[in-house]
Amino acid sequence: MHLHLDAFERNVVVEKKTLRPYLILLGLCLLLYLPGQCSIPAVDRDEARYVQASRQMLEDKDFVRIRFQDEPRHKKPVGIYWMQAAVVRAAGTLKTDALWPYRLPSVIGAVLASMLTFYFGRRWFAEPVALLGAAFLAGSLLLVVEAHLAKTDAMQLAAACAVQGALGTVYLAHRRGDPARWAAPLVFWIAMGAGILIKGPVLPMVSLLTVAALCIADRQVRWIGRLHPLAGLLVALLIASPWMVSIYRATGGSFFTEAVRGDLLPKLVGGHESHGAPPGTYLILVFATFWPASVFVWPAVARGGSGRGAPESRYLLAWLLPTWIVFELIPTKLPHYVLPTYPALALLAASAVYAARTEPILGTRTARVNRVVWTAVTLALAALIVSVSPVLEGRLAIASLVPALCGLVAIAAVWSALGRSRPVRAAVAALAGAVLVLAPTFFSVFPGVTPLWLSREAARTVAQISGGDAGKASAVAAVDYHEPSLVFHLGTETNLTDAAGAAAFLEKGGNRIAVVADRRLEDFLKEAARRKVPVQERASVTGFNYTKGRWVTLRFYTRDAG
Repeated sequence: MHLHLDAFERNVVVEKKTLRPYLILLGLCLLLYLPGQCSIPAVDRDEARYVQASRQMLEDKDFVRIRFQDEPRHKKPVGIYWMQAAVVRAAGTLKTDALWPYRLPSVIGAVLASMLTFYFGRRWFAEPVALLGAAFLAGSLLLVVEAHLAKTDAMQLAAACAVQGALGTVYLAHRRGDPARWAAPLVFWIAMGAGILIKGPVLPMVSLLTVAALCIADRQVRWIGRLHPLAGLLVALLIASPWMVSIYRATGGSFFTEAVRGDLLPKLVGGHESHGAPPGTYLILVFATFWPASVFVWPAVARGGSGRGAPESRYLLAWLLPTWIVFELIPTKLPHYVLPTYPALALLAASAVYAARTEPILGTRTARVNRVVWTAVTLALAALIVSVSPVLEGRLAIASLVPALCGLVAIAAVWSALGRSRPVRAAVAALAGAVLVLAPTFFSVFPGVTPLWLSREAARTVAQISGGDAGKASAVAAVDYHEPSLVFHLGTETNLTDAAGAAAFLEKGGNRIAVVADRRLEDFLKEAARRKVPVQERASVTGFNYTKGRWVTLRFYTRDAG
């Protein structure tokens, strides 16, 4: 990897007003985001719920209400479901369990977020700084993961970049004394309306915290008038309100009631759905979630704080710190919650990298500790990649050695470059290492670990038993193993039931299969005997249910024709 770093480093320096930086970013994004899109099965539980709900929109031709089977999903707004349904409809894959169409909006969102970070960043910093910051965002482990999941967060990040980029443009134009223009406020409010349709109040919260921090720091609020708040709110409402009115009428207001009482408030007052963690959790996780650029995370924040008198640094800190602190204080914590702050962190990190060529910011004790922690995270990631197959399958996957070794080479390259005071070279080495580690991992290593994908194996087994396509040839009832991915892979009509329900299901005859988890096998057999339903075990599959942290054996029963 070290042989061509000089060429890579030269590519970071680009000319203004060309497509070259965008093409560099696009190439980096495609190398990181495309591998695994077709090979990774549906991931429980959030992704599987999203894709199943989007599928049902097309099946039911109801594009207002959001459902998982017969259960309403009164949690997030409709935006991402519309996007996924549109791609699936265009691709013609509704009758299959192909996942790439559902994931394509996430890929597009991640690419747009990186492009917008560069687009706005080049207005605030030198172009090489903006390009490196956008690359840091594109290569961050958290965004790479989100680009592989059919959820809201990658597209929400794109909306956040548009909103916060436009907000920064308005603020910095005011600080420079430039005349007010209409384009940036219009982008701000249009993206805000789209962000509300994607994930509700998150994006308005980020922007309000940013504006409040800037007003307090500058001790003035006059610049807010440049956003044209009254007209802008009308624009945002015109985008979001048609669906809001429709869902209010369709559900009698229960969507908003349950979204607030059942989803939002529990996250604010406690560890919702066992996702509680103490303040400081995101500060620790950032070394992994912002990897590989996390090697510069503390120098970035330290330099941003020391240079907060500069309007650009002040704006990025106002974007980053208040939102981060709020999420640290909220009891419910998931790694992706702080993702809307990562563009600001990425630009601060890139600024620190270029400043380190003339300033001793990477030689401080804190920076050295940061480097050691980053190295430990990289080693842990390499160890995870290598160990997943031996732990779950009892064998070493030779393919896993390639990304693990690339991680070790990346460590050596970064340390060597920093030791010779070449921070830009170190940054490029870290990004190159991310591509070489993550691309093969998502493409072949994780998809090849069969025990992780129990629902996929169950669907394949059902298809074999029924002699064709599982969703068309057989009706299926599942006992105890009720993961959403099973519904997606087997079809909307999959019956999630208990032992008595499965026995009654087979009693009706026809081409029916009961999928029974081992914990409820005895109950199922007793119930079948009580009902005098002769059953025959046709196959079994064992896998690791990672959502519950336990091994599960699924046994497949049909009614015994004899």
